[in-house]
Amino acid sequence: MVPDVSSGSDTLGLINYLFGPGRRDEHTDAHIVAAWDMAGAPDPGRDPAATYTQLARRLDHHVDLRTRELGTKPPKHVWHCPVRTAPGDRYLTDAEWAEVARRVVAATGIAPEGDERACRWIAVRHADDHIHILATTVRADGRRPRTNRDGWRAQKECRKIEAEFGLRHLKSGDLTAPKTPTGAERAKAERLGQKQAAREWLREQAYAVAAAVRGIDDYFTVLTSLGIQAKPRISAKTGEVDGYSLAAPGDTIFFGGSSLAPDLSYNRLRERLPTQEIADRPQPVADPADTWRRAETAVRTARTVLDADDDAVAQGHLDAFADTLHNLARATPGPHQAELQAAAQAFNRARRSAVRADHQAASELRQAAKELAYAPNIPGGLAIALLFTAVHLARAAARWHEQRGHEQQAAAAEQAFRHLQATYREAAEPVLVDLTRRAPRPQTVHRFEATVRQAIPDHADRILTDPAWPALATTLARAETAGHNPRHVLAKAAAERELDGAGDAAQVLLWRITAEPNKRAQAARRRSSHGGTPVAHAPQPDSVPMPEHPSERSRRR
Repeated sequence: MVPDVSSGSDTLGLINYLFGPGRRDEHTDAHIVAAWDMAGAPDPGRDPAATYTQLARRLDHHVDLRTRELGTKPPKHVWHCPVRTAPGDRYLTDAEWAEVARRVVAATGIAPEGDERACRWIAVRHADDHIHILATTVRADGRRPRTNRDGWRAQKECRKIEAEFGLRHLKSGDLTAPKTPTGAERAKAERLGQKQAAREWLREQAYAVAAAVRGIDDYFTVLTSLGIQAKPRISAKTGEVDGYSLAAPGDTIFFGGSSLAPDLSYNRLRERLPTQEIADRPQPVADPADTWRRAETAVRTARTVLDADDDAVAQGHLDAFADTLHNLARATPGPHQAELQAAAQAFNRARRSAVRADHQAASELRQAAKELAYAPNIPGGLAIALLFTAVHLARAAARWHEQRGHEQQAAAAEQAFRHLQATYREAAEPVLVDLTRRAPRPQTVHRFEATVRQAIPDHADRILTDPAWPALATTLARAETAGHNPRHVLAKAAAERELDGAGDAAQVLLWRITAEPNKRAQAARRRSSHGGTPVAHAPQPDSVPMPEHPSERSRRR
């Protein structure tokens, strides 16, 4: 059951909408199911003699008295709250909807139970699955009602009603959710043949651009280059920009940044997008694989942060992880990009909660995410290693939010986890199969089994019985060929990541080892650097055991 509180100043206009045919003739049998006084509320839907104007005057009675007393009409005196059941729920009767309306106006402070001086209100039903509650927010004693946090209180009461009426339990909000498109916005999108309303499309574009740019000025420059209209708001006091609004290409309707999402407001963007000099922007690097390694390491560090006690630091890392997902999708063209974009869009809801994020604490992850946006190529094995780490962080984020009662964020993180997991399985399966096919000789495998028992005795049985063990054995053989000590490699990989709760311990170790640099390749780079001229192009990735998709190897041949 979903309530949606808003306010306005036109009682008669809202009544005309509630009892009218609707924007697409969707309103049927409009009538009042509950009111402050059923005898005193004329019902144009049931009484042919009742008029819209008559009903508006009854509702505005206390407003008009207050207007004559003060000489001006109280601002935003119309309170509006549609309440809708979830898809698939049974249809409620008029009597049940009447109870819902009475409980919502009582919970929100519009008409507390037993208060004879409360505001006047009505509940109109013109569809099977929802009602509209209209109230005028001037009490009989001339005071305005106490409606602070009315949206949150309405949601809280609806959760109780769902349980008592046997309806589907929806996730509780914490006032950090973005605004949903209005009916008019959806109708406009349908009319233009667009899959998304302009508000939703602009929100996704803004998040994706903010994830990649280095400064607030770049943010507006890139949006404009995409054809999006950006209009800054100048403060009358300081003469500086203190807000902005965006409109889709060719559209005339602008949406403020905060109306797209709370963390897209100008002030929130400035917190994580400070103005920077051009020299600070990402430059081409000699080894693009290092970019992916730094990203994987930073995401892995963020996973450990969620186990600490500082919620602000954890929330900052989740916000930076959301940027990482956007840039990972950007840096991964091909069949997996759509699934990664879906994961990033889903995690946008998990990136913010009532906990204020400490963005400074997550600067390392955010910096790694920015570099990923400019990565010149995709090292196959490192990309999968980063994806594997992201899968685990998304699942940890869902648990973190769930433990703190952030139901909507937990559901969003879980949805992102499913998208990431599906992408990982599709990308990793051919690589794991190929590594398994190339497993070393039995004598070498037996030697590595003994090495595992020496290096990680507490987890050896789980690792050696894991279906991915043959692939890990191949990875250890390649690491040994590259000049690494397998025992040291295993010990370091096990120390870097918690294995107690990992059901796929062999894969955890495999991808962690994959993310380690190749000793011989490092030495070669050091030798070449002594020549005095830095390498500006993007060389082939050379990480220790770099598992590649078989198609990549055949293409190179």
